Amino acid sequence: MTHRPPSRARRGTASRGHVLGVLAAAALGLAATAFGLAPNLAAAQPAPAASPAEPPGARAAAPLSDRDRADLVRLEAYLNAITTLQARFVQVSSNGYVASGRLWMQRPGRMRFEYDPPSPILLVADGTFVIYHDRELGQTSHVPLGATPLGILLRERVQLSGDVGVERVQRGQGQLQVTLSRTSEPGSGTLTLMLTDNPLELRQWSVVDAQGVEVRVTLQGAERGARLDPALFRFAIIPGDEPRQRDRP
Repeated sequence: MTHRPPSRARRGTASRGHVLGVLAAAALGLAATAFGLAPNLAAAQPAPAASPAEPPGARAAAPLSDRDRADLVRLEAYLNAITTLQARFVQVSSNGYVASGRLWMQRPGRMRFEYDPPSPILLVADGTFVIYHDRELGQTSHVPLGATPLGILLRERVQLSGDVGVERVQRGQGQLQVTLSRTSEPGSGTLTLMLTDNPLELRQWSVVDAQGVEVRVTLQGAERGARLDPALFRFAIIPGDEPRQRDRP
């Protein structure tokens, strides 16, 4: 991991962008400290919109039924069939913050989050690292893709067993929800996938960190299977310039 500290001149003007940066990292299931960001948002947050979620590990994983196992097989097949996905998204945290933007995903290993203004944050997964760039602070950081719970979706072959633990499977109102964690660190965070059923379609995911802070990302107008520009998943800064924002429809 590398990151360049912000210039002193910019530090005083970046509080809101800094908070949004913490939440952008959380949307991928990354600890804010992985990017050198202070995880405590209490000094800047508005009144909470919702109570914090239950911290990971607070509840024992429920035994899986035969129906659960059958649904996990269907979910694995659905996720492995995704080659590309693009969508608008809305991100809401239990701290009361809301952000929006556009995302692109190409399996295996690649994803791009572009946040709408005023957020200065860009997140790019290039197949090896998740690259976090804050235009306002001039800060760029790299974290291994495998360190992110959301990296489960970007594997060449998604397998919901072994190093991926299934905490619970829930159903209701035509939806399927599956909560996952890393078996090596069950208390470090969870990823919950929320899909409509019959047919399965990913609509939302939720990441809960070790402190119980939840960030929920809802997809809008998702499109699968489109051909995506490989440049979306490359990150480079030209001196005196910034990574270009993609044109939005």
